[in-house]
Amino acid sequence: MTGMRLFAFFVGVLTAASCTDAPETKSPPLPISQAATDAAMEKWSRSCVLCHVAGEGSAPRVGHPEEWAERLEQGEDVLLAHTVEGYNNMPPLGYCMACEEDDFRAMIRFMAGGS
Repeated sequence: MTGMRLFAFFVGVLTAASCTDAPETKSPPLPISQAATDAAMEKWSRSCVLCHVAGEGSAPRVGHPEEWAERLEQGEDVLLAHTVEGYNNMPPLGYCMACEEDDFRAMIRFMAGGS
């Protein structure tokens, strides 16, 4: 499957599987444009998907808000710092050397079940 078709497949599967809302973060999320979100999701399909679909290396899985709950309690800024700096088994930048802060924020929100 191509990257965008693969992404669309995962979005469909995860939308169908997700039943609950994720808890609120400590700081309100900053708005991200649709264009930035679209670009982030293309990058997500080339990097984050490697671990966050199957839970490799104990990564919290997309579509499983219970696996994100404790992380979300720390706030989006902490999750962003862990993404950029690396944390536990996650490498710095999550293997996405082309990602910007807005990309990471959009990816985190997507994976954690937010908008």
